[in-house]
Amino acid sequence: MPKRTDINKIVIIGSGPIVIGQAAEFDYAGSQACLSLREEGYEVILVNSNPATIMTDDEIADKVYLEPLTVPSLKKILIKEHPDAILPTLGGQTGLNLAVELSKDGILDKLNIELLGTSLKTINQAEDREQFKDLMEELHQPIPASKTVYDLETGIKFAHQIAYPVIIRPAYTLGGTGGGIAHNDAEMTTILNRGLTMSPSTECLVEKSIAGYKEIEFEVMRDHHGSSIIVTGMENFDPVGVHTGDSIVFAPTQTLTDKEYQRLRDASLTIVNALKIEGGCNVQLAQDPFSENYYVIEVNPRVSRSSALASKATGYPIAKIAAKIAVGLNLDEIINPITQTTFAMFEPALDYVVAKIPRFAFDKFTNADRKLGTQMKATGEVMAIGSTIEESLLKAVQSLELDKQAQVDLIPEYTKGMSLGDLLEKIKTPTDYRLFELFAAIGKGATIQQINRATQIDMYFLSKLEAIIKMQQKLSDGLLCADLVLDARKLGFNNTMIEAIRSTTDHELEKLSNMEDQHLVYKMVDTCAAEFESTTPYYYSTIGHENESKPLGNSIVVIGAGPIRIGQGVEFDYATVHCVKAIQTAGYNAIIINNNPETVSTDFSISDKLYFEPLDIDSVMNVINLEKPIGVIVEFGGQTAINLTEALTEHGVSILGTSLHGIEQTENRHEFENLLIDQDIDHPKGDTATTIAEAQEIAHRLGFPVLVRPSFVLGGKGMAVVHDEDELNEYLVPALKASHGEPLLIDQYIHGIECEVDILSDGQQVFVPGIMEHLEGSGIHSGDSIAMYPPQHLSADTKDQIVAIATKIGEQVHAVGMMNIQFIAANDTVYVIEVNPRASRTVPFMSKITKRHLAQLATQLILGKSLEDLGLIPGLNPEPAKVYVKAPVFSFAKLPGAPTALSPEMKSTGEDIGSGDTLQAAMHNALFDSYHIDTNDLNGVVLISEFDANDDHVASKLKSAGFEVQAYQPDMDWPEKIAFVLSSEDETDDEKQLVANALSHQVPVFTAQDTVLGIFQPQLIK
Repeated sequence: MPKRTDINKIVIIGSGPIVIGQAAEFDYAGSQACLSLREEGYEVILVNSNPATIMTDDEIADKVYLEPLTVPSLKKILIKEHPDAILPTLGGQTGLNLAVELSKDGILDKLNIELLGTSLKTINQAEDREQFKDLMEELHQPIPASKTVYDLETGIKFAHQIAYPVIIRPAYTLGGTGGGIAHNDAEMTTILNRGLTMSPSTECLVEKSIAGYKEIEFEVMRDHHGSSIIVTGMENFDPVGVHTGDSIVFAPTQTLTDKEYQRLRDASLTIVNALKIEGGCNVQLAQDPFSENYYVIEVNPRVSRSSALASKATGYPIAKIAAKIAVGLNLDEIINPITQTTFAMFEPALDYVVAKIPRFAFDKFTNADRKLGTQMKATGEVMAIGSTIEESLLKAVQSLELDKQAQVDLIPEYTKGMSLGDLLEKIKTPTDYRLFELFAAIGKGATIQQINRATQIDMYFLSKLEAIIKMQQKLSDGLLCADLVLDARKLGFNNTMIEAIRSTTDHELEKLSNMEDQHLVYKMVDTCAAEFESTTPYYYSTIGHENESKPLGNSIVVIGAGPIRIGQGVEFDYATVHCVKAIQTAGYNAIIINNNPETVSTDFSISDKLYFEPLDIDSVMNVINLEKPIGVIVEFGGQTAINLTEALTEHGVSILGTSLHGIEQTENRHEFENLLIDQDIDHPKGDTATTIAEAQEIAHRLGFPVLVRPSFVLGGKGMAVVHDEDELNEYLVPALKASHGEPLLIDQYIHGIECEVDILSDGQQVFVPGIMEHLEGSGIHSGDSIAMYPPQHLSADTKDQIVAIATKIGEQVHAVGMMNIQFIAANDTVYVIEVNPRASRTVPFMSKITKRHLAQLATQLILGKSLEDLGLIPGLNPEPAKVYVKAPVFSFAKLPGAPTALSPEMKSTGEDIGSGDTLQAAMHNALFDSYHIDTNDLNGVVLISEFDANDDHVASKLKSAGFEVQAYQPDMDWPEKIAFVLSSEDETDDEKQLVANALSHQVPVFTAQDTVLGIFQPQLIK
């Protein structure tokens, strides 16, 4: 049917701050949906509280509300805007849950607002475990024996009835939050209690475990008429038992027989039609590897993380088409944007293999529980495309940016001394490193049958890992000839991997690779296996005959930031997209290289050309050698892109923006210190060390406490404040081992007000958009601090000093584009603590509140404009009357064992924004969303650790604010009305138990006294 004309104004609910289980994929989906609806002529109102995303840009929707995602906040907006409809299926679980709550509240009926796309009845049928079970029984679709429970006693009784192990799945949660596999009553008690607490409806499904089955997902599109297609089938490398967000995934499905595939496909379409879903959805199924039996696991009645992966894997823009379906258009009426000739009713066909590998934060949280299960732990993911499973898998490995040694050798150092028996035992437990441990086991002689018995991973997948290790052995033992190099490259081995095995050079490998009929080429992603003409500028590399990518000319390459991780998140995708817009406006062709399937930058419609490739020097140079761009921009790809600068320069590539020399002046410790001394700029005294003895001597010379960190780090990785020699020695051994020869930086620790600026510079003059003050004192990573703009506690003289110092640094390094500078203000002195010669995580926040697209302005400067050309007056931008707060959001509940105390090492996964006429109002709006805490409600119990209970200052301030303060005791009853928990940095067993209890009860946890005092009594903080 034609699109609806009875509605004009549509509200889209976003997904809020990025957390584990709900990340940048919803920025991508929401942005697509907004643009798609506006394309059809509708007025779009967006509500989201995440400032770091493209979705909350003023160009995406007709009106953007950067407001808390709560029922009271949304009701105010609905009453003010009076929309005709809400589209809730593009904002993840947050959007879906809010739609349900708004409906229950009665506001939708009162204002006559319609829910578009999937109906409330359908959402409940898919999300409510009991209703879903009833529907499956009605459709004769097999599901594991299960029971919906609302209390522990019923759950344990049912577990005894069906026998352990059982899977616990809480209702209405995201990323498997609160769930898990229980093997006995003790585990059942822990997991079910947690699940019941975390489910908004206090409801969990207890079901018979089918761990070990093959896990299959189908991404389905259905329209109002009931026409439906499978966008793609995806198969998990890991069997059922590991959350699909934490599993390696291949598309299309790899090990199913045609009969099995058709059976599962039919089941998916039957379920989606019965649910009457309108738009995109995800169906998860389990296939018994030893029989024809299968089970239905669950349905997500919305776009999801898998939808983003399926969109990038096929080129089929699921969210864009789902939005058009929501307003009445059918699949046979919507043109496929890739081919421009076929309709969206056409099922994509793939003539390549896609591999997704999740990216975890365990390199930051070495003490966290690395075991993978039904509760998601990954912060992001990489995707790679190749002609074979082996090629796509190795390209994905090259994209991970983890342990360089393991990524190149495939076999982790720690496994080299292990026996085969120990390895076979170790691989029984799924962890983030299991893929590399499987390679190690094969290298030690394990058969794929032995590995299959230990892991239940399909033999077909294991045979592919075996082929990779056999090739590694051939490269090591055989004659290095053209045929062998060609075969290795077909399996995904790049120059760096081959050179690590054999003593050879890029030049020698190039001579061996010049085979006329087989060489590195780029193929187009076109959704139709080249069956129809397509003009999609979306490419991947492989070994083949014909190169489908022709050089664009007049082009600039922008290097993306790779997978989302703590310390390098969606904010760099935001900057990349804006950089591309500015390049195109200036009349150049913009080419993106990136490998993150969740982001807006890897939407084929954003750039003039998209290369989905690893962000290593081999892959990047292959693109550059073909395209021969005018230059490369590295400022917007986080530390990933900056770290490629030296190698790119050595290859003769022109770096646009701040030069390699300017970058090294800020990143190299000694050059940076010389710069500050030369310019008479105060900074914490410090030195570098490459041995334990040097580090100890420096620390004693400076005096404890000292700040210790590796050089060239991202998100404060490996940073710590150490207070005595014992702490220092404990830090040094692993830190030096992980430093790969780079020096450790040891600085005097200065306590004061931390603040930062992002500067814009044309190489001669400097513009400062604004100064952000951190609520927490120095020693806590800027990404984990609550940031306030304009600053609330800095004197005019201090602000003048900050601007003068920022200007000096920008001028001296001839910064061109953007730079981030961090300071400590203490005792009327301003100290410089760090300079990042690139865009930072604060760029989107400052862009949105200053109403200036800073990344676009920076790009114009990089392309040759001056500040004067852009109408920017050197010095500090005038401050606004309103107050803005950026509050970090943490995902500790997903990472048991991870230290929660704030420190110089970043721990937050995302952020949100609050604004108001006063600091208190802005703080309230920010924390209501991020911490789910009402700063206007000063009632309830505050549980504090024994350590904090002895601090009269903190306890008395909290009491005077109106709270009841209780010291935590391990055997105490959990208070009914609990406001929040304040936990000290003292990592005792009692402390860990307090934090674990709070997280499982979804109670806000604070670990910095500055935060608590600043939130509730801002006038007392400094």
